[in-house]
Amino acid sequence: MIALAPAPARLMRPPRDPATRILFMARRVPEPPDFACRPFEGDGGYTAYYHRVWQVLTALGYPVATTSQCRTLFGISPSSVDLVFSLYNRMPINNPEVFVASVCEFLRLSHVGAPPNTRALAEDKWLSKLTACAIGLPVADGAIYASLADLEKPPHFAGPYFVKNRFGAASEGVSEQSVQDDWDGAAKVAAALIGRGMSVLVEAYAPGIDITVPVLGGQTPMMLGVVRPRSDRIGGIITEDLKRHDPLGYEMADPDPILTDQLAVDVTALWAAAGPMDYLRLDYRFDPATGRRTFLEFNICCHIGRSGAICLAAAQWGWSQADILGHVVEYSLARQRAHTEARRWVL
Repeated sequence: MIALAPAPARLMRPPRDPATRILFMARRVPEPPDFACRPFEGDGGYTAYYHRVWQVLTALGYPVATTSQCRTLFGISPSSVDLVFSLYNRMPINNPEVFVASVCEFLRLSHVGAPPNTRALAEDKWLSKLTACAIGLPVADGAIYASLADLEKPPHFAGPYFVKNRFGAASEGVSEQSVQDDWDGAAKVAAALIGRGMSVLVEAYAPGIDITVPVLGGQTPMMLGVVRPRSDRIGGIITEDLKRHDPLGYEMADPDPILTDQLAVDVTALWAAAGPMDYLRLDYRFDPATGRRTFLEFNICCHIGRSGAICLAAAQWGWSQADILGHVVEYSLARQRAHTEARRWVL
């Protein structure tokens, strides 16, 4: 069993003068010559987030190169980079979270996050739901729809329903229309998402509130606490506009010991099945009236900025964003060090 309060000694620290050369990748990451933060309309604050991460990594002493182009990976010498730190999870291709990890594996480059197979599992909310169910986590009934013809057959469970993108990040495709009492309404919402090129996951709606459990990698996973994303939407759901612009932010939850123990068991089970991972979040719906928790998904490329759930939960233990980023880098390097020799055959 993991402890809720991590021992400070378990947090890995960068050396005094770190030599690890980091390639920091993100859409509109700060780039030379001035490394300025250049916001653009509708970005939801992402450029400021990437700029802050770059500032912190640089302040920790790491030599940091940056790029906003994934094609950069194909032009670099593997001997010039020690670690790829990618926050590039919204590129306009299918399953983008898998791309950078897969290319890095081919180029024998260590990369922050998790191996490609685990990234693929987290990217696919349907497969991650099936995995969670298989390892004992409580999930809602679900059904997948990839075409308009599929919608002619309703799911095997009754409404109310929750309709969302099977793939995608930042709650893409989730709106207040995602909650529907009957199949006629749910099918119309699903059809609209399919029309946008999405594969759809329809779930039995879980009443209650959203909670998320931030976790740091380690010899055993470090569960940092339980965080509640604030929402003023119907059902307390987190919609795409809330996730992208985050006007309400997060707050620490104060779960009872029973829920805390249940979540710790979940973290341990997921880690045993899919770990190791450098940092992640487990997302749930929780019904305070019944005490029922419903696992939704886990997120590997989750927000690691100062206003995000990970840093908020870490702050209660006295840890800053710099502490978290330093640990993530050092743990990621240690996690992958044993595989360096196995990569040498690749040209």
